[in-house]
Amino acid sequence: MSADLGRLFDEVGAVLLDFDGPVCSVFAGYPAPRVAAELIDVLHRQGVDVPPDLVSEPDPLEVLRRTGATGNQSATRAVEDALCAAERQAVETAEPTPYGREVIVASRQAGLPVAVVSNNSAGAVSAYLVAHRLAVHVSPVVGRAYADPARMKPNPAPILQAVQAIGESPSRCVLVGDSLTDIDGARAAGVRVIGYANRSAKAEQFRAARADVVVTRMRELAQVLVSKFST
Repeated sequence: MSADLGRLFDEVGAVLLDFDGPVCSVFAGYPAPRVAAELIDVLHRQGVDVPPDLVSEPDPLEVLRRTGATGNQSATRAVEDALCAAERQAVETAEPTPYGREVIVASRQAGLPVAVVSNNSAGAVSAYLVAHRLAVHVSPVVGRAYADPARMKPNPAPILQAVQAIGESPSRCVLVGDSLTDIDGARAAGVRVIGYANRSAKAEQFRAARADVVVTRMRELAQVLVSKFST
C-alpha cells in the first residue's frame, strides 16, 4: 500500500482534502442527527410540507440537498443559513482526525500545496483551521456554494475551483475523501483520488468506484509524505 501511495505522490503536485473525515469529525460534539432535526424545524417554520422520509433524515447535508431540489429558494436559503450557523458551532467541538494535521503539515513540507474542498461551509472550515493553527498551511478553502446544494460534491465544480486556484492541472492533483461523493466528484473533475475508508464497509465501495488508492488511516498518508520530504 505504501508503494502505491509513494508512486501516486510522485506523480502529483497538490493535495486536496475533504474536511469532514480526513481533517476532523465535524459533528463529534454536536451530532449530525440533532442538526438535521433542527433544519427540519426550520422547514416547518417556513410552512414547508416535509415528506415523512425527510423528517427522519439524519444527515443535515441531505436535508439541504433535498430542500434545494424542490426549487423553493426561500426555504433553501433558510436551511442554508441555519446549517452554516450550526456548522460554525459544531467546529468548536469537532474532533481532529488522527494524523490529519500531520498530513497537512507534511504535504507542505514536501512542497505540495494543500486545499480543502468541502460540502461544509467555508466559514466553518476556516474557523476550524484557524483554531487549530492550520490556516497558514491551507489555501484555498472551497466550501459549498451558498444555497445551491446542486453544486456540492459529487458535482466537480468545487474541486475544479480549488485546482484552478492552486494553478495545477487536474491530473496533477489528488483528492483525499471519505465518501463516494468525493470519489465520484474527483473522477468527474479528472483528479486523482485517495479513498479514506474510516469505516470498514467503505473500502470495497471505494475500490469499486475506482479510487486510485484506498487507506484506512490517515497515518498511512503522513508516513509516505514524511518519507518524501526526508528524501
